Amino acid sequence: MTYLDIVFKYGAVPGENEMRAIDTMREVYGIRRVRFNPKDCTVRVEFDASRLKQDAVAKLLRSAGVDVREPVVLA
Repeated sequence: MTYLDIVFKYGAVPGENEMRAIDTMREVYGIRRVRFNPKDCTVRVEFDASRLKQDAVAKLLRSAGVDVREPVVLA
């Protein structure tokens, strides 16, 4: 397993339903950790790169109801 981090900007703040969907997504799809930073309006996702790609992670977040925007370049 190769774990990577990706950070996305998001628009609307996720609510209770979105957080439940993210919790379910974490257990099923190889998402290891999801952390929100409300100050910067970003979400950091640690995922198994041997199972998922960046686009798939964004799609999973969107399907959970998160208003995902552009990825943030990590230095």
